[in-house]
This record gives sequence, C-alpha cells and structure tokens, in this order.
Amino acid sequence: MEFHDFLKYVPKIAKESLPATTAHLKMAPLFRQELLKEIDYDSYQPKKAAVLMLFYPKNNETHLVLIVRNTYPGVHSSQIAFPGGKVELEDQSLAHTALREAEEEIGVNRMQIEIVKSFTEVYIPPSNFLVSPFLGISKRELEFVIQEDEVAGIIELSLRDFLDDNNVVMRKLTTSYANEIDVPAFLVKEHIVWGATAMMMSELKETIKMVL
Repeated sequence: MEFHDFLKYVPKIAKESLPATTAHLKMAPLFRQELLKEIDYDSYQPKKAAVLMLFYPKNNETHLVLIVRNTYPGVHSSQIAFPGGKVELEDQSLAHTALREAEEEIGVNRMQIEIVKSFTEVYIPPSNFLVSPFLGISKRELEFVIQEDEVAGIIELSLRDFLDDNNVVMRKLTTSYANEIDVPAFLVKEHIVWGATAMMMSELKETIKMVL
C-alpha cells in the first residue's frame, strides 16, 4: 500500500477498539495461552518496558521496521523485535520510553515521529517484563543508524507482506520453556518472528485489517 493511502486510515486506526488477548492468543505458543488468560501481573511485580511499532514511507510504499537483536547471554539473544527497551527514571511516560529507545537503537529522530495509539501490553515471563507497544508514524523516509552494541540489523517489512496471511506459519523451535515445540510465527523474509513480538504484531495486523 502506498504511504499516502495508508495515512488516510490512520485516524480510523486511532479510534478502533483493540482485539487485545484474542489477537495475542493466535500467536502465543500453546504453553503460554493459559498463562495469558489467568496471570496476575501484579503478583510478579514485572519490570516495565515499551516498544515502537513504526510505520514510514520507503519508495512511497508503507513499511514497518523491526530489529535483529545482537547475540548475548540472555533469553532474547538474536531475536527479532520492535525497537524499544526498559523504562528509565528520566522517562516521562511509556510513550517517551518507546521514542527514546527507538532513537537510541535505530537512530530515528523522535521529533519526527507521531504516536498514534497505545496497544495492549504483553507480559514476557522469561525476563519478567510487561511491555507496552505504541504505534508511531513518520511521514518522512528514514535513514537508520543502528546502535551496534545492541542491534545486529534492521528489517524493513512492507505493509503488503505484513498483512499477507501466507506469512503466518508454524515452526518447531527450542525455547526457554521447552525443546522442539510447535510455535506460531511470522515469516519475515528469512527470519522467524515469534513470542511477544509476534503477539504484538498479531494485534497490530488485526487492528489494521479491521479498518481497511
């Protein structure tokens, strides 16, 4: 979809009700589905984080940016994610966290990003983070400058491919919970996107499809 056409739908997206857990469950591994329905986040005292789901024009087409995290000793090593991170003391809000982290990780000027809508938070059990996603729009083409100690690469996903149901697959993966289990995922070029990021993508995808 051309970006100027996508912008016409942005006010509708901002007003649309979120599918929330219904959308999350479609991309949640089976062992996490009951947890999603029953968990009391407060009892875990999770750390807070925020991510930016950023749409922007590239060659006039609408794109969504994802990052490839560096390899490191941790549960999210090498995973595909939205730019974002944990809340810092200086952050004025969760939206501010998402913008600050995106600026640090991929070099986008926060002043040229409009926050359109907050989406449903996602709890990540292995790291005990409660993550708040925010939909953002840049009306200008972007030049990314990655923070090399945290980010290994950038993935620019066209809206057309994002909305294509053929890119939702099942894969056997080894996770922090179990070995060789079936996990729903998004196939993004040569990458498999699963877990919390896939759950956020599912809600974003369904919300956009409701207004198209």
